[in-house]
Amino acid sequence: MPEDIFKIVFEKSPGSILVKADIPLFTILAASDTYLKFTSSSREAIVGRGFFEVFPDDETVEHDETAARKIFTRVIETGEKIDVPTYKYDVYDPITGRREPHFWSCSNIPVMDTQGNIAYILNTVTDITGEVKAKETAIENENRLRMATEATGLATWELDMVNNSFIYTPRMAEIFGYSADAKPTLADLRSHINNDDMEQIVIPSHKQSLVTGEHAYEVKIQWADGSVHWIKTQGIIQHDQKKNPIRMIGTVLDITESKRDEIRKNDFIAMASHELKTPLTSLKAYIQLLSQKLKKSDDPFVSNALVRANNQVNKMASLIYGFLDLSRLEAGRLQVKLQIFDINKLVADMINEANLVNYNHKIVFKPMAYITVNADIDRIGQVISNFLGNAIKYSPNGSTITVTVKTVDGQAIVSVADKGIGIKPKDKDKVFQRFYRADSDHIKTISGFGIGLYLANEIIQRHKGKIWVESDGETGSTFYFSLPL
Repeated sequence: MPEDIFKIVFEKSPGSILVKADIPLFTILAASDTYLKFTSSSREAIVGRGFFEVFPDDETVEHDETAARKIFTRVIETGEKIDVPTYKYDVYDPITGRREPHFWSCSNIPVMDTQGNIAYILNTVTDITGEVKAKETAIENENRLRMATEATGLATWELDMVNNSFIYTPRMAEIFGYSADAKPTLADLRSHINNDDMEQIVIPSHKQSLVTGEHAYEVKIQWADGSVHWIKTQGIIQHDQKKNPIRMIGTVLDITESKRDEIRKNDFIAMASHELKTPLTSLKAYIQLLSQKLKKSDDPFVSNALVRANNQVNKMASLIYGFLDLSRLEAGRLQVKLQIFDINKLVADMINEANLVNYNHKIVFKPMAYITVNADIDRIGQVISNFLGNAIKYSPNGSTITVTVKTVDGQAIVSVADKGIGIKPKDKDKVFQRFYRADSDHIKTISGFGIGLYLANEIIQRHKGKIWVESDGETGSTFYFSLPL
């Protein structure tokens, strides 16, 4: 009766077979239902036969230390349990009619008789074909992704923030001026980054990434031969279940050629804008002199034409100075000169200046009490002027533009609200980008280069303030900026 119970329990056990320690036959004494299913066998076909008569050795057995014959023999010789985490043994598939590749893990336990001799081996197997193939697929996909990434010139990297280990693809070394087979350390790579960029860009970006989980920046590097290059890096931070940062992963791209093109373009814009300033200044002076001489003229056309000519000169001057500021900004030469002033008075002055060329809109100013800020009065005036100019440009004639100044949580907030065409949700995050103009039929006939808001954004950032816009895309827009009091 106990033997019958043992037989029933064994046959229902997962993936097990009991073989006799009769080298070299290893006669099969019992097999579980699961084992029979794994091997597409029947109990009648294998019990009582030698293990290798049923499951013949393949041609790799001589060199494969995980082959069953060698493992069984070692169990008998050592008297110890031997586990094989992974091995390959193809199994006949009655559906396809051929042997299909399978992967297994197994445990081989010696079973002693009453005299203490090894009488049997309990072989328990688990079919891990699915896991192995999934891992192979993942490795193949990873290799394909790496090849695709390297084809684009990207280098990928990973920084373990727990033990500070740093790994990267060979392209990383090349981007920093090393040979592809070189192994520079993280400290080596950082030593090539421009000192100012390290202090002003890399370190602040790293601190910010610990909060946002993302980082992206462009910096200047110097190779060992003294040549200057530029790189762009971006990536993410991974956290553990306790929200602690554990890993940074990202990419690095060499953007030297595009940067050099950009520098040449900026140099050209700066040179052309500078050369245009002189004749434009002379033209404005001549128009002003002519206006003085013809002040008493009775011809309304003359006075009106001179006013319009002066306005057009002012528009052209504004564009030229905008391009000059753009070139200074991208060359890192846009300076801010701080002084304390009343923001209300500056807004009022900018409204008066805008009204000199504004004939079709009513500008309503809602100031607050005396509010002082420590900022560059000319640059902040430039931002206000841009807000007002856009409101006038994109609002229908006869509409009202509302300007408000208030304080909130230690910040002075200036807003300009219009009743114009509005900004679509998809454009709200892009209007402060360089040269960006919303794709709308309403603005195709309105002049502009898309640099005004970009410069405004850069100016406010240099004052440690914020700039944003609110709009439902249909009933106008409200542009804001804030400055610390």
